[in-house]
Amino acid sequence: MATTIQLPIEDQLPSLAGATRWLNSEPLTVSSLRGRPVVVEFWTFTCINWIRTLPYLRSWYEKYRHDGLVVLGVHTPEFEVERDVEHVRRAAEQMRIEYPIAVDSDYRIWRAFGNQYWPALYFADADGGIRHHRFGEGEYEYSEIVIQLLLKAAGVREVNGTLASVDARGVEAPADWNELRSGETYIGYARAENFASPGSVSWDQPEEYSLPDALPLNRWALAGDWSVGPQAAVLNASGGQIAYRFHARDLHLVMARARDAQRVRFRVLLDGDPPGAAHGIDIDEHGEGTVTGARLYQLIRQRTPVTEHTFEITFLDPGIHAYVFTFG
Repeated sequence: MATTIQLPIEDQLPSLAGATRWLNSEPLTVSSLRGRPVVVEFWTFTCINWIRTLPYLRSWYEKYRHDGLVVLGVHTPEFEVERDVEHVRRAAEQMRIEYPIAVDSDYRIWRAFGNQYWPALYFADADGGIRHHRFGEGEYEYSEIVIQLLLKAAGVREVNGTLASVDARGVEAPADWNELRSGETYIGYARAENFASPGSVSWDQPEEYSLPDALPLNRWALAGDWSVGPQAAVLNASGGQIAYRFHARDLHLVMARARDAQRVRFRVLLDGDPPGAAHGIDIDEHGEGTVTGARLYQLIRQRTPVTEHTFEITFLDPGIHAYVFTFG
């Protein structure tokens, strides 16, 4: 199959000069990359779709770096909290990312590529020609075959033709697409949909919210004293809640704590009870957990069968910033 694939030249690698910082590497340039195939990967550390591609990027980096492949991560933030380079550095360490990272907080590399997606992968040959791209998850086998072709074209005589073995676990595990009936849901008013608390959202000011008597599928609500901004809802007093009616194996929530909050404790219920065996990796069977940093938290992982449930999270401390629900 690989020998019959034709890879047209789609474009040329644009400048990387827009990076505001570099991690795991000295600054790289298009000229310094000449002679080596390159995989450029746009990511942002709270994105579940990118997180589920990461095991493959790590595997390709480990398998092919000695053959000359360069894997380059371009971190372009979706939320303001992701602009903090220390948050990016911490995420890279926690997620075991060892390949070079261009911190693209000003979107200059993003715009140079004309990119619009997280994740997005661009595959360049040794002469800097972009020969393939992939937006979103999937097609990992084909992507690896492209890498092998680019290495052979660069003069690598013995390229291991087998595909990398990937054992994705925890939050990195592939979604259960057959049972995924809930979609990404933003909490900040700029992109919020399906809000179900009585009354409307008050923008950028404290407001007392309450939960409705019932939540239809894929509707969500706030309770307690919250200030809803364009990107996130911020809890002003302890005891605030968020509820969501969902159908998916996994439920995640992107959260951060206020700078003056050492920690924010929370408790999760599923249909009014502790989640037990359905707890995610960031809580225990009693539903208890703590927000210690800005990231995506996996709160529910259902065992089979996957069914519809009402999720509730209660924050025992103020200062939480809640950004977006994602599912898997």
